Amino acid sequence: MREPSWPYLLELVRRLYPDTTDLRPAPMKGGASTRRFYRIALGKDGKSAVAMFTPGAPSHEIHKDGGHVRSPFLEVRDLLADRGIRVPHLFVDGSEQGWVVVEDLGDDTVANYLVRQPQAKRDVYRTAVRDLARAQKNLTELPPSSIVKSRAFDQDLLRWELDHFLEWGVLARGIAISDADRATFEGVATRLAARIAEWPRGFVHRDYQSRNLMVVPREDATAVANAASAHGGDVEIAWIDFQDALLGPRVYDLVALLSDSYQEFDPGFIDERLDEYAKSAGIDAGQRQLLGREFDWVTVQRKLKDAGRFIFIDRTHQNPSFLPFVEPTIEKARAAMVRLSDDADMRTLGDMLNRVLGASRE
Repeated sequence: MREPSWPYLLELVRRLYPDTTDLRPAPMKGGASTRRFYRIALGKDGKSAVAMFTPGAPSHEIHKDGGHVRSPFLEVRDLLADRGIRVPHLFVDGSEQGWVVVEDLGDDTVANYLVRQPQAKRDVYRTAVRDLARAQKNLTELPPSSIVKSRAFDQDLLRWELDHFLEWGVLARGIAISDADRATFEGVATRLAARIAEWPRGFVHRDYQSRNLMVVPREDATAVANAASAHGGDVEIAWIDFQDALLGPRVYDLVALLSDSYQEFDPGFIDERLDEYAKSAGIDAGQRQLLGREFDWVTVQRKLKDAGRFIFIDRTHQNPSFLPFVEPTIEKARAAMVRLSDDADMRTLGDMLNRVLGASRE
């Protein structure tokens, strides 16, 4: 695994900002990946930017896109910017040595912003839902060689993620599971993955949630005046952490957003946002109920995967910061199973999880 070369980064920055003498790098808090982030100074005036370093560690997930050579971050960033989606501007490309320097969007993720401005929650999420519907329309047609088209939530990946929960959310925690219960889980996981894999696919950010959406000043207040939201016409939402974008079901990013492990929403709030998405996406009343069912199916799949992932990150990266979200995340999956209780598989899975995990609750 390569280490960051600061002289190389300084050389790159000085090609664009020749009066830069000291980057003054300050580490920034990252997420669950191995990437490292630093706030740096550009030029003698010290304009800030974000330098992202990718060590090049192998992924632990299934990918089938080994033929691409360009940085996925840069390729997806350019695609999103081209389709009118607010993303960080690119300043310097040193990706051959692991470095990319982009616009500093500040520290106001949606999660951070709402700590300071809790009254803006409804309007921020209304904006995020409408932005998603618009982006999906703008990304209906993708370039033939797009990396996004080379990978998808197919049955293999969906099932791998459910197995990830069994491996880390159950077995790695030393929770006993009988052969019969394990067979039950594997049977339901196979059928759930097959069900979701059959749905039509479109662009999916993959982690469209409160820590990966930034509240930033609007770049062109005049152009967006008619779309200004109640939480302030002078701000908009920018996307980050989009490098794993792929093809998948229309509700996947809605689940990431509205079943966010780091936020709590009451059912009415979620239903309102799904109504707004349906209106923005042109989904008629007859299909709105189906949208809600799809949302719940994917919530079961995504939230079980997330719970396992949080434990995986702790055990393999020595990062326990996600552990407080394990049980709340499983509860979100349980709640979706209850809403789908007319389905025999969901009743069976819910009963099995209650039996296996019940004793592990504190």
